[in-house]
Amino acid sequence: MIEQRFGLHNKTILITGASSGIGRACAIACSEAGARIILIGRNEERLEETRSSLTKHTQDHISISLDLTDYVKVDECMKELENQGIKIDGFLHSAGISTTLPLRNIKPEALTEMLNTNVVSAIHMAKWVSRKKMVPEEGQSIVLISSVMGSLGEAGKTMYSSSKGALLAASRSMAVELATKRIRVNCISPGVVVTPMSEQAVYSKNEAARERIESMHPLGLGHPDDVAAAVLYLLSPGARWVTGINLVVDGGYSV
Repeated sequence: MIEQRFGLHNKTILITGASSGIGRACAIACSEAGARIILIGRNEERLEETRSSLTKHTQDHISISLDLTDYVKVDECMKELENQGIKIDGFLHSAGISTTLPLRNIKPEALTEMLNTNVVSAIHMAKWVSRKKMVPEEGQSIVLISSVMGSLGEAGKTMYSSSKGALLAASRSMAVELATKRIRVNCISPGVVVTPMSEQAVYSKNEAARERIESMHPLGLGHPDDVAAAVLYLLSPGARWVTGINLVVDGGYSV
């Protein structure tokens, strides 16, 4: 009963940003739950590392090296999957970039890159996976990785916060629009998670700054598996009556 409710057996899950960090952890967790995984990421070598880590009970996991801001290539890729008759039971958008930059230093080009990577690509992918030919009869689950920074303010996070806040807003509108097609759309907002990307952040290179960030999380910093557990829930049949929510997974940061 529990396995049927929260497992992903015989499901196909498409995951972006799957080459490392949260995306990789989610791919591994979904494969362990019984799913076939379609991995998308920019770094082909790291993508193959993820693929080799997936549970081998499903032999036909797919890895696709792709820049999600190259919309022509994305269209070609998704059309090919559609032509193959592949149905997408779940879509996780974990791809994204982050930076800390004071408002006075923000240039339009940098802001555009942030929005293209974090927002436009997510909406473009959601448009594709929600096409009639790609949605199974029983429906579909779309999960977007946002951030607590999409709801809370912090100095130097204007670009990042605006992109993650946009994802939250977009997910609510998509949830309403796609409900008639039995497609659920939800967001997950993590706090600071220890990943290769966060380890490159300014605070990670300064002991005092890192201690300050850690102290803001009552349960300590998160790990990719913490987010993967939440993703599994929202992708599973157990969340069939859940749509339009923002599931905060932040170790108490926003309390």
